[in-house]
Amino acid sequence: MNELVNHQNQMEQVKRIKNEITRFIMVYKFALDEIETKIDILKEEFESFHDYSPIEHTKSRLKSPESILKKLHRKGLPISVKNVKEHIKDIAGLRITCSFISDIYKVSEMLQKQSDLKVLGVKDYIEHPKPNGYKSLHLIVEVPVFLSDGVEQVCVEIQIRTIAMDFWASLEHKIFYKYNKDVPETLLKELKSAADTANSLDLKMERLHHDIKEIKDAEEQSSQEDLRKIVIRDQQFMLPSAFLEIIDQATDSFRKDQK
Repeated sequence: MNELVNHQNQMEQVKRIKNEITRFIMVYKFALDEIETKIDILKEEFESFHDYSPIEHTKSRLKSPESILKKLHRKGLPISVKNVKEHIKDIAGLRITCSFISDIYKVSEMLQKQSDLKVLGVKDYIEHPKPNGYKSLHLIVEVPVFLSDGVEQVCVEIQIRTIAMDFWASLEHKIFYKYNKDVPETLLKELKSAADTANSLDLKMERLHHDIKEIKDAEEQSSQEDLRKIVIRDQQFMLPSAFLEIIDQATDSFRKDQK
């Protein structure tokens, strides 16, 4: 009888621990949901009201309990929920891929302006690349997650990078994984060279993006000036801005009368 009771107690304890771990991980999942919703709103706004969206696509991930414990072990910390919350800031991670380098900082600025996000740290690996050539902009933000029994502030790591940066980082990760992190020196040099090539491509595409924007802005300016021109018997007149304002007011008044 006592053995049965002990077994039931053990099962209850296992069930309680499992529920606590599940709740702990789900809170980070909810934080990711919050951030992804913010990104989706920004992306839809840009696609609806602007020429293009600086956000190409996103990808999220949650660290597994096993990965969390391994990271605590690498840091030499005892296993506790307190240590996890205080010392591991990348349990929830979101990667945002942009078209151009300037878009990275644009997206970062938009996120940092959101009043319910608290920025805990910024690491700019674009201005200061890692020795292996890795480039990306990392933000650690705190997100409020509203639960049935209160609010929890949850950390999320956001990585923002270009398509070229993401391509290099993804392949570099696969190579390291395949070689069990013991990569030959010659291959490390080749990877660094590939990172430099990816950076050159980013800079070139950024220049093209800037040049095309300048051409488009000039065409729009020219189009606006054409609207002010009147040609009578080969003589050209420019309508004053004040005259155009009178026309706009008259047009608005006419539309109101038609209603």
